[in-house]
Amino acid sequence: MNVVILDGFSVTQHDLDWRALNGELADVRLTVYPRTTPGETIARCEDADAVLTNKVVLSADVIAALPQLRYIGVLATGYNVVDLDAARRRGIIVTNIPAYSTDSVAQLVFAHLLNITHSVAHYAAARSRWPSSPDFLWMDTPLTELAGKTFCVYGFGNIGSRVAQIALAFGMRVIAVTSRASDLLPIGVEKVEWESALAQADVLSLHCPLTPATRAMINAATLERMRPTAILINTGRGPLVDEQAVADALAANRLAAYCADVLSTEPPAPDNPLLTAPRCFLTPHIAWATREARQRLIAIAVNNLRAFAAGEPVNVVNG
Repeated sequence: MNVVILDGFSVTQHDLDWRALNGELADVRLTVYPRTTPGETIARCEDADAVLTNKVVLSADVIAALPQLRYIGVLATGYNVVDLDAARRRGIIVTNIPAYSTDSVAQLVFAHLLNITHSVAHYAAARSRWPSSPDFLWMDTPLTELAGKTFCVYGFGNIGSRVAQIALAFGMRVIAVTSRASDLLPIGVEKVEWESALAQADVLSLHCPLTPATRAMINAATLERMRPTAILINTGRGPLVDEQAVADALAANRLAAYCADVLSTEPPAPDNPLLTAPRCFLTPHIAWATREARQRLIAIAVNNLRAFAAGEPVNVVNG
């Protein structure tokens, strides 16, 4: 089997490799490209039986130009980089990597939240001012205790449910906007409607897929209905929010803080309004990228390909 990985460096970085794929599967000829531009995709895949991609797009036109292709492995949970209908028409199996980064993403949600409530980065950077304090402590910002505050989770899949569990451990009141029935939610999690969530949330964390219904779900109108003291966290998808509306709300002090690990375009355009917005804390799409999560991703990718080679594919998203 001729296997091509189009953007392998995003997964391996400097501390992992793809040797497991060669070691686990017999008769594999593996070619790994660290990055692939759109103009290079077809030429690099023309002899491939299987293609693995993280963010390189495999459109209908690309798929049509690859008659030998039988398998596409998406190296992520989201699979919008592949035209599933085009693959289905060709009989190409498409798989994804589910639930590999749940704990890592949930961890970053609270890294952001704790940074805001205790101004961790601010005080660490200002450590040189402590020696001149007339008191045993030095502080110039208000600090916030999480216990008793209302934490809203929008979307209650693997990550959303893990985030809710951690919020409960902090002693927070947890509410959820979800399609799940109330009696299927964990003890301590209350199901609410969207309008109620906007009005109640001290922290609103987004964990839903990007769909036509959720695109720009956070906009000028919804921001007006949120508390001006609320903290908004987005580790889902950048386009879940209207970025200009969020920047405007921050500038007008109608939102306490915005934390995001995702933006509408990545890397962001230099004129993205969030890059210069006050109280906006951005991380460069790293929530999923702990070494442990990337190791799981590679292991699942290898197992997906092994199952396909054995004629029993798993984690199929276009079945």
